[in-house]
Amino acid sequence: MKPLDLNIVKKYVSENIGLFHEKRIKGLDNLKLKRVLQRKNPYLFKTKNVLNAGEIIKSIVDATISSNEETLFGDWLEGLAIFINEQVFDGRKASDPGMDLEFVRDGIRYFVAIKSGPHWSNSGQLKNLRADFARIKKTLGTSGGKAGNVVFVNGCCYGRDGSPDKIEYQKLCGQSFWELISGDPDLYLNIIEPLGQDALKRNLEFMESYEAMINKFTLEFAKEFCHPNGAIDWDKLVKFNSQEKITTGRKFSTS
Repeated sequence: MKPLDLNIVKKYVSENIGLFHEKRIKGLDNLKLKRVLQRKNPYLFKTKNVLNAGEIIKSIVDATISSNEETLFGDWLEGLAIFINEQVFDGRKASDPGMDLEFVRDGIRYFVAIKSGPHWSNSGQLKNLRADFARIKKTLGTSGGKAGNVVFVNGCCYGRDGSPDKIEYQKLCGQSFWELISGDPDLYLNIIEPLGQDALKRNLEFMESYEAMINKFTLEFAKEFCHPNGAIDWDKLVKFNSQEKITTGRKFSTS
């Protein structure tokens, strides 16, 4: 184990955080109104009596952006975690496609699947994760490796889990995760400050693109899905979202 140099971490963040912000703006540029509308529930807007086109646009765009940002920043934090672990434990990007990081600490080989937060999975995703751990353990055991000295970890970059021992693996969140990969119990706090570098400037750039896109989408929506008097044409909106291209001669199985 080598001591972690926080100056190196700060330099890495400074040199790479711009990639996250660039991808945020690129994600805005790639959004298409009709594609976003097809993913959202028009019945919900009608039920909530949303009558303003701009309000609908802002709602669906904000939800889409939030989801995209969680994914983008989760990927970015994964890269940061691997970089930090490499400095301390000579860790590396895992060779197994089901894992993100592998390293040795105190004679134990760790395989880590990195997730953004603790509430990332449904039952199917969790089943797949357990299957990945079981497969790697079996491979190590049959190839002469010491499967007994292996620990599998679901590492979450933020949050907490009151029961980290999941029998087949450990679920380590927030402080516990960052301490595992770095040996530093305070790392989860120390990475906050460098992440905010140039945040104001970068977010102003993002907001300029965001507001322009809201205006553009609102105009497109009004032209496509509003009556001449400005009222929303709900039938047209619902048909666009839900109507099948083939509406006659469809056969349904009764068995």
